[in-house]
Amino acid sequence: MRNEILAAIEKNSRIDLKELAVILGKEEIEIINEITSMEKEGIICGYHTLINWEKTSLEKVTALIEVRVTPQRGQGFDKIAERIYKYPEVNAVYLISGGYDLLLTIEGKSLKEISSFVSYKLSTLEYVLSTATHFILKKYKDHGTILSNEHEDFREVIIP
Repeated sequence: MRNEILAAIEKNSRIDLKELAVILGKEEIEIINEITSMEKEGIICGYHTLINWEKTSLEKVTALIEVRVTPQRGQGFDKIAERIYKYPEVNAVYLISGGYDLLLTIEGKSLKEISSFVSYKLSTLEYVLSTATHFILKKYKDHGTILSNEHEDFREVIIP
């Protein structure tokens, strides 16, 4: 039952629990208790809203930052990742495979603000060897949701 609940609320965290109970063929109180239990166990860590910021008046820049670090003896990448994720600009930190060790997503008001963060805060941290910054220019799909379903037709109309 847990996996079914998780799959349903991952797609729609606002789903009515009574409706979810009907879908899963369970009592509403069972669903409530299971969700409460998963929250206490840290399986469910939070509830978020996906916003298409391009359709708002707020100016916001998002970047993916690849970071190469020297792992610390006995702690690996955990301690440096913790130092990095404590910065308020940092939305996410992932340990990744490949040429870099960590992947961050950060947000700022401008390209300059993000560049300053990378130059003056991130790059100067002990154990950070190098970084590569990739600015997100447009989001087409995020968390499984298509953000732009406006399909412009650029074909020229030909009338016989």
